[in-house]
Amino acid sequence: MATITVFKGDGIGPEITDAVLEILDAAGAGLKYEIFRVGNQEYLDNGALIPDAAFVSFEKTRILLKSPITTPIGKGFRSLNVTLRNRYDLYANIRPAKSNAAVRTPFPNVDIVVFRENTEDLYVGKEEWINENTVYATKIITRRASTRIIRDAFEYARSHGRKLVTCVHKANILKMSDGLFLDIFNTIKQEYPDIAANDRIADNVCMQMVMNPAQFDVMVMPNLYGDMLSDLASGLIGGLGLLPSSNLGRDYAMFEAVHGSAPDIAGKGIANPTALLWSACMMLEYMHMDDCAARIRRAVDQVLTDTDVITPDIHGKGNTRTYTDAIIARLG
Repeated sequence: MATITVFKGDGIGPEITDAVLEILDAAGAGLKYEIFRVGNQEYLDNGALIPDAAFVSFEKTRILLKSPITTPIGKGFRSLNVTLRNRYDLYANIRPAKSNAAVRTPFPNVDIVVFRENTEDLYVGKEEWINENTVYATKIITRRASTRIIRDAFEYARSHGRKLVTCVHKANILKMSDGLFLDIFNTIKQEYPDIAANDRIADNVCMQMVMNPAQFDVMVMPNLYGDMLSDLASGLIGGLGLLPSSNLGRDYAMFEAVHGSAPDIAGKGIANPTALLWSACMMLEYMHMDDCAARIRRAVDQVLTDTDVITPDIHGKGNTRTYTDAIIARLG
């Protein structure tokens, strides 16, 4: 029986984590869990955002299922997501966005997988006051990090039968940093003659995605653009509550919902666990438990059509409990 580490996070994190673990157990995943509370409340109670035992657990299991953690805006501690990604070199953030016929949106044909470089760009958090009126932020793009995320995107496309990889950049303005990323893309694409490849400027991609998202397949980009465009993609399919993600390195893997901790609805019992549940399915597939993941995905697809049990954010009349129970019933 495999063991994974679980971070419950804060806000709605504990609620959706409990729902997901209940569904995993009902689906026969047969996992053991080492569960830890992390985030602001843990800091207030015990003086650490992540307890030492939680790091020890992840370093042992090497697989982490993480629910949302509140990150202060403009002050306070640095994003724990960024901390975890850098500490464990979780360089590949993979965010699949796919339309579901049961969720009403104007975009029925979205099937995009965003590959976001996860460890550098502006997210290194290097800022400096030059004077009282000026701050400089450092953008870092390296050959090593760019090469591995771009190659991973092409390998994914090849292994999953995808036809096109698009590089997103601002090399027209950032000629050295994004220029390096684009140059590496143009070199690597020559190794994959079976996969079509093109590049697009980031602001143009934003427009193109909302006009004709079906033109995009696999997309690869530096950190900042990946954060923004994957959120945009989530809007095309019904919201952040439906967007899963994996954060992969050579030695460790973290799976998390993309959305925030939603403190405004915490404790109300209406949080949508779908994004974390689909992230857990990505985890099961990473662990070569594809059949179990497929069972859960089929059950979710069936339940999403029942507006009496799904959560309000996806136009339902139900709550976290009714949604969870309905999924479990369809696993039986």
